[in-house]
Amino acid sequence: MIRSICDLSDDHPALARAVAPVFRDFGGLRVFHGRITTLRCHEDNMLLRRTLSTPGEGRVMVVDGGGSLRCALVGDKLGALLLHHGWAGIVVNGAARDLENLRDMPVAVRALAACPTRPGQQGSGERDVVVEFAGTVFRPGEWLYADENGIIVSAEALS
Repeated sequence: MIRSICDLSDDHPALARAVAPVFRDFGGLRVFHGRITTLRCHEDNMLLRRTLSTPGEGRVMVVDGGGSLRCALVGDKLGALLLHHGWAGIVVNGAARDLENLRDMPVAVRALAACPTRPGQQGSGERDVVVEFAGTVFRPGEWLYADENGIIVSAEALS
């Protein structure tokens, strides 16, 4: 279990970057951390589905969905992929769905809001690119820490 992100932030003020408090918890896990893998996709989650179907190795998936709330990029099927393939969690700059199932799953899911509409499946998007949202730059390979206090990001592992 990681220490409170408040303590991590206090102990590493030059390293810890706070993410704007715009995300809601949708999964059954509230505390998670790991190295960042990024995706940029807009209203299309096929690349996300493919990526979550690979070994997560304790990483955190950070998805820039452009803040779109017209459809959900993550739901219970992708939550099951997170769990099955060993991903630590997911942060989505977009929407989630299947909330009644996600909250009962031992997965960490943060998103802006809920939306019942499913996304497109064309496979568009980019992986392992620098993305920026919620006042923070997310770089592949950096570290993300989350608990009920919010989310912080660091270029280095914090202890």
